Amino acid sequence: MLAIGSTYHRPPPTPARLPGVLAAVLAGLTLSAAAAPAALAARAATARTPHTAPAPQTLVITGAGDGHGVGMSQDGALGYAEHSWTDQAILAHYYTGTAIGQAPADTSVRVLVGASVRKVPLERYVRGVVSAEMPSSWPLAALEAQAIASRTYALTAHAGDRSKIGQRFDVYSDTRSQVYLGAAAETAQTNAAVAATAGQIVTYQGSPAITYFYSSSGGMTEDVQNAWPGAEPQPWLQGVPDPYDAGSQFNWTLSMSFAAASARLRSLVKGGFRGIEVLTRGVSPRILTAAILGSAGSTQITGAELAARLGLADTWAYFSVRTGNGPVKPEPDRSEAAPQPAPQPTPQPTPAGGTIAG
Repeated sequence: MLAIGSTYHRPPPTPARLPGVLAAVLAGLTLSAAAAPAALAARAATARTPHTAPAPQTLVITGAGDGHGVGMSQDGALGYAEHSWTDQAILAHYYTGTAIGQAPADTSVRVLVGASVRKVPLERYVRGVVSAEMPSSWPLAALEAQAIASRTYALTAHAGDRSKIGQRFDVYSDTRSQVYLGAAAETAQTNAAVAATAGQIVTYQGSPAITYFYSSSGGMTEDVQNAWPGAEPQPWLQGVPDPYDAGSQFNWTLSMSFAAASARLRSLVKGGFRGIEVLTRGVSPRILTAAILGSAGSTQITGAELAARLGLADTWAYFSVRTGNGPVKPEPDRSEAAPQPAPQPTPQPTPAGGTIAG
């Protein structure tokens, strides 16, 4: 018989209807009891089903070159020297419209070494630079081109602030200018190159012309105003093809997780990191500007800052994304430059010699 507890205040049914009510209640309890195992099983199955996390995304960066891309490529100079180009022909190729002149006699260079400034005679300084900047085993023409470029750079860099005590120097002793290691690094081969070009410098319309150089162009050099925003265009520092510095050996690939990329870009990412869109490129085609894409908006950045933050060897770069183990998909690129890591053809150029300034 159904017991009605003290908390259950429904009026008791009449005797005539009691059996039907009891049957209905008992039938409901039976159905509930029968359904309980199924419900419990469904809940258990749901609890056992793992939550599927989004597939990790990887930023894949392909590029070419190593350095800022302005002026002489050292790897390119090697290629030209191996194809019988002279030092003057090499320099005339990279520094358009220039000639070879002479440095003033008895010139010295003020070099910041550590915290002290050293005054070093020009030729002695160049001997300590060529041996540090280029392998001594390279062809003599390449070493001679490096000697002339380094000598010219020392006279035109003006790295220090001459208005401040302690800042009155011409060049740093490291890659902020050009590497200087002194007499301890000199070799017979590099010293021979310096001696063969003694006093020679690169000039444009009779004046010393600053001679930037770097490791590898990847197949094309860049206009100076594109490499450094705010720099004035210079007729001898314009992008030129560099066929002996092109090919797979000068290409590179770098991959990093979205989390790693976001950490390197830090405050430039609005919301969650979503990728990188190239906006404009130079003639090489190195990146001039790009947008950091985030879930809450985008941030514009220069190619130079982007390369520095991501640790890229060069601003000649293309961006793609891989989701999980899926295919690599290119990122948006509004620069209208075809996504090619480096030009592949290697034409045989004809040497074009420089001229000695009168």
